[in-house]
Amino acid sequence: MPAATRMRFTAKLHRNLELSMFSFDEIRTALDNEEFFLEYIPTISLADNRCVGGEALVRWQRGNEVIYPMEFISCIENTPISGTLTYWVMDNVAKELRDWMLKRDAIRISINVPPEIFGRGALQYVGRASGLADVADKLVIEVTERGILDALGVDGVQRMVKKTKVLIAVDDVSENDASLLVLSRIPADIVKLDKSFADQMLRPDWSDQKIAGISALVRNGELCIVAEGVETARQAEILADAGIQYAQGWYFSRSLRAPDFIRYFCEHR
Repeated sequence: MPAATRMRFTAKLHRNLELSMFSFDEIRTALDNEEFFLEYIPTISLADNRCVGGEALVRWQRGNEVIYPMEFISCIENTPISGTLTYWVMDNVAKELRDWMLKRDAIRISINVPPEIFGRGALQYVGRASGLADVADKLVIEVTERGILDALGVDGVQRMVKKTKVLIAVDDVSENDASLLVLSRIPADIVKLDKSFADQMLRPDWSDQKIAGISALVRNGELCIVAEGVETARQAEILADAGIQYAQGWYFSRSLRAPDFIRYFCEHR
């Protein structure tokens, strides 16, 4: 690794540790003690309010308190635990949903994969060992927009897409010209708009022009979009009018444990 790259990596790791509320050792111990569990937030088709799938979200049961990823993930970015936790998620998605997914024809379950392990052979190995590979055509791998460019480059994403049956989603895309440029370059199957995008729709100065660029790409058949953080009927209406296909958020449902997610999916078909 070049010295300049190594310095940037070290500085980022130190910033993550400073921002995190928890230590690296606490996360590792929690993983060893099986304190993590999964919930799934439904993905909804805005055209007809059908549930078409969901996203696996990791939770930490720390005593009587549930800790959410934003409070601890930064601590383990670019560390071996990042990969370990990702493989744990994949294994548990297989345990909780694989058999059910085998019986469903139209469903997509998303799994977040850190950019530092995206494209590594271990993902395929864990997929085969867990049985998740049996439903690879029903999986979506989510990687952050910046992470794709930093860790792999466009060519790396293209190779990954060609080698696997899973769909690739670009996560955490914000509303700005740089993001639109990225979207035109990366051969991803799905783009996920960050919650901050939906939040802007509730501001008094909101203008439909702020979504016009993405709307044009959608209507030209170039993008499949999932909007995150939809909490009101107004947000859902704006997104649907703009042609955005899918959404997630508490307006539709909070994240659910596997049995409740399966029930929700069946009730909203």
